[in-house]
Amino acid sequence: MRFSLFVHMERTSAEQDQQRLYDEFVALAKIADDGGMHAVWTGEHHGMDFTIAPNPFLNLVDLARQTRHVRLGTGTIIAPFWHPIRLAGEAAMTDLITEGRLELGIARGAYSYEYERMVPGMDAWDAGQRMRELVPAIQGLWRGDHAQEGTYHSFPATTSSPKPRQENGPPIWVAARDPNSHEFAVVNGCHVQVTPLWQGDEEITRLIETFNDACAKYPDVQRPDIMLLNHTYIAADAADAQQAAEEINRFYCYFGAWFKNERPVSQGLIAPLSEAEIAAHPFYSPEAMLRDNVIATAEDAIARIRGYEALGYDEYSFWIDSGMSFERKRASLERFIRDVMPAFA
Repeated sequence: MRFSLFVHMERTSAEQDQQRLYDEFVALAKIADDGGMHAVWTGEHHGMDFTIAPNPFLNLVDLARQTRHVRLGTGTIIAPFWHPIRLAGEAAMTDLITEGRLELGIARGAYSYEYERMVPGMDAWDAGQRMRELVPAIQGLWRGDHAQEGTYHSFPATTSSPKPRQENGPPIWVAARDPNSHEFAVVNGCHVQVTPLWQGDEEITRLIETFNDACAKYPDVQRPDIMLLNHTYIAADAADAQQAAEEINRFYCYFGAWFKNERPVSQGLIAPLSEAEIAAHPFYSPEAMLRDNVIATAEDAIARIRGYEALGYDEYSFWIDSGMSFERKRASLERFIRDVMPAFA
């Protein structure tokens, strides 16, 4: 079982200084590197202060100069926002600058708010089809002299400039949920990243079963890796875990509001949620967060994660975005590195 960190700049209030948030993002990545974590992942989002990440390649290039060993991953590039020639070249350049440490995660995207602004009229199904066209195009461009007649992008024979440092290009990870997405990843030689969000261990089991079914359907294809991305907080005690559950519950209420895309947004910030709105959410609650995420003391977290390892997950990604203070994030991450990771050495 490998361990990685999934992290963004988060902002829910105009009082939060963006430069300080970036400095804290870098500090968490350096803790992960110093602590022996396998990778740091950061994603792509536009016009949303909830997760500030307009181009993850910029962040990863900066992290490459401030870390030594950790792999550097896009978690994830939003496929419909990219032309394949541009993405192949920028990913290859990032791979050169990071000396072959890039991992390229790709997804269709999740927020209608972004779709409306970046590709007006596009829905989730169309975004998924764009991703399915993009992935093999990137692989072809890295090989060189790739021509395409596609639904979304057509171009004459073209070679990625530059070529990646890693042979055959950086590993590609596909964010997958339904069986077709898992099968697409397996057939195209991509690793799989899954996110149960608030849905808990039942969903975590279903997702690995879907992955295993896809692998079994194509027995001649080498089994890719599968990564579990999960909200995590390693608590000092039960009271600390309860506080974290309340904070992560608030994060999910904001996530849900962004996802529904019904609430006013101004200056990149969603209209604040009231305490009554948070308390009245139909399925988010602190109790559900404790049940469905790894919010626990180190001993209990080890037992929970061992179960995921036994299911067949290759990588566990510590999703640290939570709305809590930097100091609380740092303390939790340090406890994870010190008290949890050695149990899997």
